[in-house]
Amino acid sequence: MTILVIGATGTLGRQVVRRALDEGYKVRCLVRSPKKAGFLREWGAELVPGNLCQPQTLPQALVGVTAVIDAATARPTDSLTIKQVDWDGKVALIQAAKTAGVERFIFFSLLDAEKYPDVPLMEIKRCTELFLAEADLNYTILRLCGFMQGLISQYAVPILDGQAVWVTGESSPIAYMDTQDIARFAIHALSVPETEKQTFPVVGSRAWSAEEIINLCERLSGRDARVTRMPINLLRTVRRVSRFFQWGWNVADRLAFTEVLATGKPLTAPMDEVYQIFGLEPQKTTTVESYLQEYFSRILKKLKELDYEKTKTKKQTPKTPFKKS
Repeated sequence: MTILVIGATGTLGRQVVRRALDEGYKVRCLVRSPKKAGFLREWGAELVPGNLCQPQTLPQALVGVTAVIDAATARPTDSLTIKQVDWDGKVALIQAAKTAGVERFIFFSLLDAEKYPDVPLMEIKRCTELFLAEADLNYTILRLCGFMQGLISQYAVPILDGQAVWVTGESSPIAYMDTQDIARFAIHALSVPETEKQTFPVVGSRAWSAEEIINLCERLSGRDARVTRMPINLLRTVRRVSRFFQWGWNVADRLAFTEVLATGKPLTAPMDEVYQIFGLEPQKTTTVESYLQEYFSRILKKLKELDYEKTKTKKQTPKTPFKKS
């Protein structure tokens, strides 16, 4: 089976590639910049130049492909908008996959997308789910809500650096999941007939609020956090102003997503039945505690080594008998 991975250089996409290769699949990656994706080739994946927003590049990339795993999404720094990538691009991809006779299509959506029609990314994900279901493809939709990898830059690094940790409104508890575990579900779906033409939540074992994450980071790092609360009304004002400038459209759409994270409503779902269907063991899924504990253990050990080397270098510096004038 040959798998085409879209968004292969991203946080989730690269884990999908790694997992698929480890399980013996032939992997092809659609990439905008082969140079930046060189590490994927080193892993053993085939790189095909292409772009979701250039539909003419898709047919060639899909030749001989059995399954598509779509992990692409617009980034805040992209020149392309969320609509261009997450709607126009995905519609083109789904149509091209159907024309190419692709047997399986794995799509990553967002949990509770149907509850937030005023949030662009959520509404686009909901519409893409519907379009995929109507395209008569053998699909599996996995609804996610948060990556553990994001906790590092949002909480762990600022606390270690003594910088402010920003919290917005009444933080919504989120059931974060490690992207390695999400990739495990995606690849496993390819061999489980019960996942065909079905939609599943794929989330962590429990939902964590911002305050709980901060407390955990403080305990594991031994340092106090500088928490700064951003009023939701201020973010709404920034969002409205950003919409006046083309360069701010992606920023405005991402700020709209913070509305979801500031409602206080948990982003989580029961997973017992999902684990049974996929034939996976929940005990093997990484927890937030173990993920952050491993990170802080590794970083604090490195900081101690650097401090030791610095002290050692100072002691070895020879003293000159001459006084500075």
